[in-house]
Amino acid sequence: MTSVTIVVRYFAAARAAAGLEEEKVQLAAGATVADAVAELRRLHPEGLPRILDAVSYLLDGVAVRDLGRALTDGAELDVLPPFAGG
Repeated sequence: MTSVTIVVRYFAAARAAAGLEEEKVQLAAGATVADAVAELRRLHPEGLPRILDAVSYLLDGVAVRDLGRALTDGAELDVLPPFAGG
């Protein structure tokens, strides 16, 4: 396999900055979460890079602590901005 395709889902401020709820992103085989984030910055250069500096990620429903985690074909990457508590 020469590439992987992931589904990126945006929430709250990330959704507003990207201008969509989700999208499919194609990356080279062996790509990591960090590679995906770099591609998201390239795809949405206006407002999203600032948001990406403060977000957390879920990969297939599990919190990502290491942006070096490899992505598999069909994986879901959720982009979660910080939520204010009250």
